[in-house]
Amino acid sequence: MMVSIAVVAGSTREGSYNRALAELAAASLEAQGAGVTRVDLGAFDLPLYSAATEATAFPPDAARLKALFVQQDGLLFVSPEYNGSLPPLLKNAIDWASRPTGDEGLVALTAYRGKAAAIMAASISPFGGLRGLMHLRQILSTVQMIVIPEQVVVPNAHAAFAEDGSLKDALPASLVEQTAARLIAVAKALSA
Repeated sequence: MMVSIAVVAGSTREGSYNRALAELAAASLEAQGAGVTRVDLGAFDLPLYSAATEATAFPPDAARLKALFVQQDGLLFVSPEYNGSLPPLLKNAIDWASRPTGDEGLVALTAYRGKAAAIMAASISPFGGLRGLMHLRQILSTVQMIVIPEQVVVPNAHAAFAEDGSLKDALPASLVEQTAARLIAVAKALSA
């Protein structure tokens, strides 16, 4: 059974280390037999979440992002770290996709509930985005995702990538492979 995984990069910056890491993760998932959808959050027009905006008109791109997430067996988030947490771009996208649509109840969480998730980060800091991943793990657990224990952090990201986009160090490269494999296995088990 092929599982479908969306890979979501929390950065839209050209030359982003997290986008490079997301591409490595997507390629690893595909090489291991998963169907992958690469999600560019810059392609979605998402206003800052507010109950007032939601009440007047659910943004079409928020509905489109949520529908994309609903179709997946798992989600892999690759997030920069902003001041020890995740960037507003990614938090806002997660929030919009968590909201009920149609005749769903307030806590339906159809984009997330019971699905597998994996998290990764790259940062120029020596911590590799670890502090932001702690917040991301908590948020994904709150929306009822099963976040696998494996995670990838790439410290000193400005020196971590080769010109071809690969990781120079064998350890984080092998962790990308292992995390992708575990995400696929858990997504298969949960969707069986």
